Amino acid sequence: MTREEKSIAIEDLTAKLAKANIVYIADTSGLNAETTSDLRRACFKAGIKLEVIKNTLLEKAMEASANNYGDLPSILKGNSSIFIADIANAPAKIIKDFRKKSDKPAFKGAYINGEVFIGDNLLDSLATLKSKEEVIGEIIGLLQSPAKRVIAALLNNAEQKGVSAAE
Repeated sequence: MTREEKSIAIEDLTAKLAKANIVYIADTSGLNAETTSDLRRACFKAGIKLEVIKNTLLEKAMEASANNYGDLPSILKGNSSIFIADIANAPAKIIKDFRKKSDKPAFKGAYINGEVFIGDNLLDSLATLKSKEEVIGEIIGLLQSPAKRVIAALLNNAEQKGVSAAE
């Protein structure tokens, strides 16, 4: 790769990172062709972009990005693939699912909405993260619950008064 090609690749990667709020980094080396194809297919179905990337290019793109990736560049050793997603826990769920069959992909770290997570021990926690839509749904449910109880009590009270007035 020439310097010009590297420069273009870094610019493209920097643009991708600028648009992404959720980036996972994992080691996918050692996966056979069939498993890699299955992983790519699962990512595609979940709306995740999976890309094998050179560590030096990714590190330079992270440095050039407006996002603060903290210590994330320090994990860029060996084979690295990035998972870019819209749902925070989707890549973690896919990685966990594939690790039921083997020890790969090995989770290295993630950048999720401004927070940096490093270490394979965090994969279970990241897989249980709730999506923005799930959290909003829970909040709406919590807000509706008291209102539903008040309405039910008023209706119940009105029915009781209606019954006693008819007698």
